[in-house]
Amino acid sequence: MLGLALERKKMSGKAFTPTAVDEHIGQRLQLRRTMMGLSQKDLAKKCGVTFQQIQKYETAGNRVSAARLFELSTLLETPVSFFFTGLPGNMPEETKASRSLHVAEQTANDPLGKNESLQLINLYWKLPNDETRQMIMKLMKTLNGAA
Repeated sequence: MLGLALERKKMSGKAFTPTAVDEHIGQRLQLRRTMMGLSQKDLAKKCGVTFQQIQKYETAGNRVSAARLFELSTLLETPVSFFFTGLPGNMPEETKASRSLHVAEQTANDPLGKNESLQLINLYWKLPNDETRQMIMKLMKTLNGAA
Protein backbone atom coordinates (compact mmCIF):
# COMPACT_ATOMS: atom_id res chain seq x y z
CA MET A 1 0.00 0.00 0.00
CA LEU A 2 2.83 2.36 0.86
CA GLY A 3 4.46 1.62 -2.52
CA LEU A 4 1.34 2.75 -4.37
CA ALA A 5 1.15 5.93 -2.32
CA LEU A 6 4.78 6.73 -3.12
CA GLU A 7 4.22 6.00 -6.79
CA ARG A 8 1.18 8.30 -6.87
CA LYS A 9 3.24 11.02 -5.21
CA LYS A 10 5.92 10.68 -7.89
CA MET A 11 3.28 10.97 -10.61
CA SER A 12 1.63 14.03 -9.05
CA GLY A 13 4.71 16.19 -9.75
CA LYS A 14 5.39 17.70 -13.15
CA ALA A 15 8.11 15.23 -14.15
CA PHE A 16 7.10 11.63 -14.72
CA THR A 17 9.49 9.15 -13.14
CA PRO A 18 9.21 5.70 -14.70
CA THR A 19 9.12 2.70 -12.42
CA ALA A 20 10.75 -0.69 -13.01
CA VAL A 21 7.30 -1.93 -14.08
CA ASP A 22 7.01 0.83 -16.70
CA GLU A 23 10.44 -0.11 -18.06
CA HIS A 24 9.59 -3.82 -18.10
CA ILE A 25 6.32 -3.24 -19.97
CA GLY A 26 8.16 -1.05 -22.48
CA GLN A 27 10.77 -3.75 -23.08
CA ARG A 28 8.08 -6.39 -23.53
CA LEU A 29 6.21 -4.10 -25.94
CA GLN A 30 9.36 -3.66 -28.02
CA LEU A 31 10.03 -7.40 -27.94
CA ARG A 32 6.54 -8.32 -29.11
CA ARG A 33 6.48 -5.61 -31.79
CA THR A 34 9.80 -6.90 -33.13
CA MET A 35 8.58 -10.50 -33.00
CA MET A 36 5.63 -9.46 -35.15
CA GLY A 37 7.98 -7.77 -37.64
CA LEU A 38 6.44 -4.34 -37.08
CA SER A 39 8.24 -1.01 -36.98
CA GLN A 40 7.30 1.63 -34.43
CA LYS A 41 5.66 3.51 -37.28
CA ASP A 42 3.58 0.44 -38.28
CA LEU A 43 2.34 -0.11 -34.74
CA ALA A 44 1.66 3.60 -34.25
CA LYS A 45 -0.49 3.67 -37.38
CA LYS A 46 -2.53 0.71 -36.12
CA CYS A 47 -3.00 2.45 -32.74
CA GLY A 48 -3.74 5.86 -34.17
CA VAL A 49 -0.80 7.52 -32.40
CA THR A 50 2.57 8.85 -33.53
CA PHE A 51 5.63 6.63 -33.72
CA GLN A 52 7.15 8.92 -31.07
CA GLN A 53 4.40 7.83 -28.68
CA ILE A 54 5.25 4.16 -29.25
CA GLN A 55 8.91 5.05 -28.76
CA LYS A 56 8.06 6.74 -25.44
CA TYR A 57 6.10 3.67 -24.32
CA GLU A 58 9.03 1.40 -25.19
CA THR A 59 11.59 3.57 -23.39
CA ALA A 60 9.26 4.18 -20.42
CA GLY A 61 9.20 7.88 -21.22
CA ASN A 62 5.40 7.64 -20.96
CA ARG A 63 3.33 5.20 -18.95
CA VAL A 64 1.04 2.89 -20.92
CA SER A 65 -2.55 3.18 -19.68
CA ALA A 66 -4.60 0.05 -19.02
CA ALA A 67 -6.84 0.80 -22.00
CA ARG A 68 -3.86 1.31 -24.33
CA LEU A 69 -2.18 -1.85 -23.01
CA PHE A 70 -5.35 -3.80 -23.78
CA GLU A 71 -5.45 -2.31 -27.28
CA LEU A 72 -1.76 -3.14 -27.84
CA SER A 73 -2.27 -6.71 -26.67
CA THR A 74 -5.08 -7.10 -29.21
CA LEU A 75 -3.08 -5.55 -32.05
CA LEU A 76 0.00 -7.61 -31.18
CA GLU A 77 -2.07 -10.80 -30.83
CA THR A 78 -0.91 -11.60 -27.32
CA PRO A 79 -2.60 -11.66 -23.90
CA VAL A 80 -2.14 -8.63 -21.65
CA SER A 81 -0.27 -10.90 -19.24
CA PHE A 82 2.57 -11.11 -21.80
CA PHE A 83 3.63 -7.60 -20.81
CA PHE A 84 3.96 -8.61 -17.15
CA THR A 85 5.78 -11.91 -17.69
CA GLY A 86 9.07 -11.94 -15.87
CA LEU A 87 8.20 -9.36 -13.23
CA PRO A 88 9.06 -10.41 -9.69
CA GLY A 89 6.27 -10.85 -7.22
CA ASN A 90 3.46 -13.13 -6.21
CA MET A 91 1.69 -14.79 -9.09
CA PRO A 92 -1.06 -17.41 -8.95
CA GLU A 93 0.28 -20.88 -9.63
CA GLU A 94 -1.83 -21.31 -12.78
CA THR A 95 -0.32 -18.09 -14.18
CA LYS A 96 3.22 -19.26 -13.36
CA ALA A 97 2.58 -22.55 -15.14
CA SER A 98 1.14 -20.96 -18.29
CA ARG A 99 3.20 -17.78 -18.62
CA SER A 100 5.54 -19.26 -21.25
CA LEU A 101 2.78 -20.13 -23.72
CA HIS A 102 3.70 -17.33 -26.11
CA VAL A 103 7.33 -16.57 -25.33
CA ALA A 104 9.78 -18.45 -23.17
CA GLU A 105 11.09 -16.68 -20.09
CA GLN A 106 13.83 -14.29 -21.15
CA THR A 107 17.20 -14.07 -19.46
CA ALA A 108 20.05 -11.64 -20.01
CA ASN A 109 22.04 -14.26 -21.94
CA ASP A 110 19.12 -15.59 -23.96
CA PRO A 111 19.76 -14.84 -27.67
CA LEU A 112 16.02 -14.99 -28.40
CA GLY A 113 15.52 -11.99 -26.16
CA LYS A 114 17.63 -9.81 -28.42
CA ASN A 115 16.10 -7.75 -31.22
CA GLU A 116 18.87 -8.77 -33.62
CA SER A 117 17.96 -12.45 -33.21
CA LEU A 118 14.29 -11.77 -33.81
CA GLN A 119 15.10 -9.74 -36.92
CA LEU A 120 17.28 -12.57 -38.22
CA ILE A 121 14.51 -15.12 -37.67
CA ASN A 122 11.95 -12.89 -39.42
CA LEU A 123 14.26 -12.31 -42.39
CA TYR A 124 15.09 -16.03 -42.62
CA TRP A 125 11.42 -17.00 -42.90
CA LYS A 126 10.80 -14.28 -45.48
CA LEU A 127 13.27 -15.93 -47.86
CA PRO A 128 11.47 -17.11 -51.03
CA ASN A 129 11.88 -20.89 -50.70
CA ASP A 130 13.33 -23.85 -48.79
CA GLU A 131 16.36 -24.09 -51.08
CA THR A 132 17.42 -20.54 -50.28
CA ARG A 133 16.87 -21.14 -46.56
CA GLN A 134 19.02 -24.29 -46.74
CA MET A 135 21.81 -22.31 -48.43
CA ILE A 136 21.69 -19.69 -45.66
CA MET A 137 21.71 -22.40 -42.99
CA LYS A 138 24.74 -24.02 -44.63
CA LEU A 139 26.50 -20.63 -44.77
CA MET A 140 25.80 -20.02 -41.07
CA LYS A 141 27.13 -23.45 -40.14
CA THR A 142 30.25 -22.89 -42.22
CA LEU A 143 30.89 -19.50 -40.63
CA ASN A 144 30.54 -21.08 -37.18
CA GLY A 145 32.83 -24.02 -38.04
CA ALA A 146 30.03 -26.57 -37.66
CA ALA A 147 29.91 -27.70 -41.31
